[in-house]
Amino acid sequence: MIRLLPMLGAMMMGSLLMAGNAAAGQEATQCEGPLNGEQRILRSTDTANLCELTQNKVTLVVNTASQCGFTGQFEGLEALYQEYKDQGLTVIGFPSDSFRQEHADEDDIAEVCFANFGVTFPMMSVSPVTGRNANPVFARLTAEKGPPGWNFHKYLVGRDGQVIEAFSSRVHPTDDRIKAAVEAALNGQG
Repeated sequence: MIRLLPMLGAMMMGSLLMAGNAAAGQEATQCEGPLNGEQRILRSTDTANLCELTQNKVTLVVNTASQCGFTGQFEGLEALYQEYKDQGLTVIGFPSDSFRQEHADEDDIAEVCFANFGVTFPMMSVSPVTGRNANPVFARLTAEKGPPGWNFHKYLVGRDGQVIEAFSSRVHPTDDRIKAAVEAALNGQG
């Protein structure tokens, strides 16, 4: 049963992405900012078009690690996502071993995210988030707001693709500072 849950999480993710692609229509989506391009979905060969996935949404981008002292923040990220998703927030997780605290096997990562913490927001495949080899999203986020100092560093990106704010790992996803920034961005004030 436990091994089935990660597979169900990946299937849910695929369904979400297909629905997003269908809603986007035939036209290519253009977007500005760091959430442009495609990333492979965790534990899948499918890719997500980040521009389509985040179109007209406020997005919280987080580098994650399933063997970190902050791994419990998955629970807060999911709570934040559930609280604001109907208002236009999405959360995207980017598992990374940049700080040497991520499983080598994506099945193990998926089990932590989907089975242990019930994550329903999009999770991308494992990639570096620091240095010369950082994935393109984090290379752009770093250029604008500095590199992540550790796992579970959070970047808030507005509907227009502009990076609004960055929050350290020590700021919990349900912290009033993050909620205030999310609400301001959702109300067009970010």
